[in-house]
Amino acid sequence: LKGAGPTPYSRNGDGRAGLGPVLREYIISEAMHALGVPTTRALAAVLTGEHIWRETPQPGAILTRVAASHIRVGTFQFFAARGDTNALRLLADHVIDRHYPETRLAKKPIAALLSGVIAQQVALIARWMNLGFVHGVMNTDNMTVSGETIDYGPCAFMDTYDPETVFSSIDATHRYAYNNQPRIAQWNLARFAETLIPLLDPDPDTAVDIANDCISQCPALFTTAMAAGLRSKLGLLTQEADDATLAQDLLALMAASGADYTQVFSALTRFESSHEEADSLHALFAVTAGFDSTKLTAWLARWDERLFREPHQSHLRQGTMQRANPLYIPRNHLVEAALAAAVEQQDFGPFEELVEVLSQPFTKQAGKDIFALPPAKANPHYRTFCGT
Repeated sequence: LKGAGPTPYSRNGDGRAGLGPVLREYIISEAMHALGVPTTRALAAVLTGEHIWRETPQPGAILTRVAASHIRVGTFQFFAARGDTNALRLLADHVIDRHYPETRLAKKPIAALLSGVIAQQVALIARWMNLGFVHGVMNTDNMTVSGETIDYGPCAFMDTYDPETVFSSIDATHRYAYNNQPRIAQWNLARFAETLIPLLDPDPDTAVDIANDCISQCPALFTTAMAAGLRSKLGLLTQEADDATLAQDLLALMAASGADYTQVFSALTRFESSHEEADSLHALFAVTAGFDSTKLTAWLARWDERLFREPHQSHLRQGTMQRANPLYIPRNHLVEAALAAAVEQQDFGPFEELVEVLSQPFTKQAGKDIFALPPAKANPHYRTFCGT
């Protein structure tokens, strides 16, 4: 339960939640599930009938969320900080049995568990980033060992592509910026590895070496996972040496032009099947005055040449792109409008419609074009807040 009241971990807060943050987590967690991202799910959101105090009084609410488990890196840190090795061993055994039973047969099961958690987290965050998602509060207590996304407080999806994007109001140092997510994930995983030192090997030095060997794999694993996701978004079913450069050059053009991340990949999906979409694609890059459109033309020619070398039929490429490039994401202005209607006017219609549209993010829905559009005016100062 999120927002049900104080717990021993409430840090002197009231442990309550307002209706807005509860509905935000409901919207975005359900959208992430529909987008194919491992995540906690929203089972129910209920009003409590009381008001809580933040900047202003707000209607109180509770979110019931479900997951394969709610064990986080922070759970391991809790027992490690107390020096309770027996509890750590019990917890690790439980996680192996529940989430990574295959590691029980490994020569070093705890090392295999560490590698398994690393692989799950890398795959998860690469999936986030290829959808333009910024978590906003990736601390160790918000990293599940099962590899499910948890805690949708100050999170949001990018509209304009900018690798430096930050949404969280408290992230003054850009610790959780979009492009910093792989690095902070590795930092969190290193903290997880530290908790396992007493279990990895009887000799502390050997245990540290094992942990370092596992953690050192993170950058290469992230590079591979991100590249695989971007190939799917570009309809590339085979691998070539220059694929990563092709994808990064497109992202650089998007950053230089102020193009919308989701719209560009959606337009590329249509362009791949019909080059009649060229004008609308170019229009997406015409946001910033002075952008050299010939650079986009040159990139499209390179992409076309690369697609020509694909041995797979066009419909297979299009299917891959359609499954990787959503039409609908939880646009920030739409989420805010739905929350405002619910909180200020007790009108849940916009919330229910948004949840319904986001339940089928890859399928064009009649009469729902507005849900695929960015805001009429970009808000570079948009900030999100933790509501509990």
